[in-house]
Amino acid sequence: MDRRSPLGEFLMARRARLGPDDVGLPRYGDRRRVPGLRREELAMLAGVSAGYYTRLEQGQSLNASAEVLDAIATALHLTTAEREHLHVLSTTTRHRTGPAAPPEEHASDDLRTLLAVMGHVPALGVGRRNGVLAWNRAGHALLAGHVALASPDDPVTRPNLSRLVFLDAHTRALYRDWPAKARAVVGNLRVLTARNPEDACLAALVGELAIHSPEFAALWAEHTVEPCGRDVYDLAHPVVGDLTVTQQTFHVPREPHQSLVAFTTEPASASAAALSVLQQACGIGKGACGT
Repeated sequence: MDRRSPLGEFLMARRARLGPDDVGLPRYGDRRRVPGLRREELAMLAGVSAGYYTRLEQGQSLNASAEVLDAIATALHLTTAEREHLHVLSTTTRHRTGPAAPPEEHASDDLRTLLAVMGHVPALGVGRRNGVLAWNRAGHALLAGHVALASPDDPVTRPNLSRLVFLDAHTRALYRDWPAKARAVVGNLRVLTARNPEDACLAALVGELAIHSPEFAALWAEHTVEPCGRDVYDLAHPVVGDLTVTQQTFHVPREPHQSLVAFTTEPASASAAALSVLQQACGIGKGACGT
């Protein structure tokens, strides 16, 4: 029986998106029964045997070396992020045990202090499952003013950014290019699940989104990989109207599974003016601190 591992599923998805023309192979005019490259074609390009590659894709071989993975990544034309993802999947697949619920997450004191001193800059702290562990008033007002300010403090009511994007009508309306935001969220969620394969709560989140959002299920099946870094989004804010923000994500020192997400606007721009109006509306003066 063909029981693929997460590594095998990723390899198959990436193999399917390449055709012979993409890698300089002849078609010989034949009718191909599978999308993309055949396994033996990819194996030839990577310099491994077809049998070995087949076992790797089917989850029957878990000992691929870094050199073999790099050769396969090159043959598949993987991006830098996808290549790193391939190595992570190989490592976590070899050491995979069973699902477990990790300890409950809480924002560190250092993260809360940082959010406070960034009071006029919209910012939030995010955990290993994209849950909002804490935010300042500006971050709350920018992204989720319809959600209770204190909701991140309770694990039961804690907002989850992935869930908001796909299942919350207010958040969907916030992003003018919602499909781009949705794709970015799924790409980052792929990175998180690869790094935390035993996280039962994370797996449950993926299952919930796949059940309740056909758009999520379709994007998830594409195996898009895109870690959060820097993105620019056009927002249609319900209070201040249109504005463009730059979202940047930073790792929190000593908390490997937590990130700081901050939003900025171009100085002296219409977006900066709109953000200033929003700050005033939620009681944040210039340079003031609010949490």
